[in-house]
Amino acid sequence: MDPLAFVTALAQDAGALLRERLDDPRDIAEKRPHDLVTDADRASEALIVRRIRDAFPRAAILGEETGTHAGTGDERFVVDPLDGTTNYAHRYPLFCVSIAYERAGVVEAGAIYAPVLGELFTARRGAGATRNGKPIRVSRVNRVADAMVCTGFNPARYARNGPYFAHVSDRAQALRRDGSAALDLAFVAAGVYDAFWEWDLSPWDVAAGALMIEEAGGAARAIDGTPLDIAAGSILASNGTIQSEMQRLLAEVQPI
Repeated sequence: MDPLAFVTALAQDAGALLRERLDDPRDIAEKRPHDLVTDADRASEALIVRRIRDAFPRAAILGEETGTHAGTGDERFVVDPLDGTTNYAHRYPLFCVSIAYERAGVVEAGAIYAPVLGELFTARRGAGATRNGKPIRVSRVNRVADAMVCTGFNPARYARNGPYFAHVSDRAQALRRDGSAALDLAFVAAGVYDAFWEWDLSPWDVAAGALMIEEAGGAARAIDGTPLDIAAGSILASNGTIQSEMQRLLAEVQPI
């Protein structure tokens, strides 16, 4: 079975489940301050895990809600069943499903689907990235002063990112915080955003989106400029042209 076709169809099916439940009464819990989980997160991940187990019985799975499911081969799926849970809980349409497929530790394919927006992003290593089936490229903006930049942070830890937010906001054309890292990365790949940075992320937040940016001609690295490790927690992604300027601006800030 083709992994890209599989994760694409699976992300769409999980997204349809989320869309169907969007207006239902919510069962909402707080895993930690300002970090929610809903019955829809759990239902989406259960569907995804079940489908992966049926189609790729030897593959490992890393999911946000159920953790690690061991496998016996070199394949792994990295799953965020609902990225932007707080948005979802408030029926704000910026949320998505993100699924990445790894082989031997390398992300080979990914799909991100935002069901309310009707936006489907996909990528295959070496074969480019698409938005609703059409090839995409990163933007051509060549300086931060002309860029629309995005970031993310847990509101309970605003002080972690606040000085960086202010510093970049003073210099960029626009700065946004949408609350869905995976979708923000897909928007960088599609040229909507020119750059994105965030700390304290998990592999399921970045695995698919980082591949899309690279396949769309951009750059995805750790905030300090080292090669991206999806398990390390930080990412600075951009169209590539403003990567060094963004890295310099972030390095100018004295962390709290």
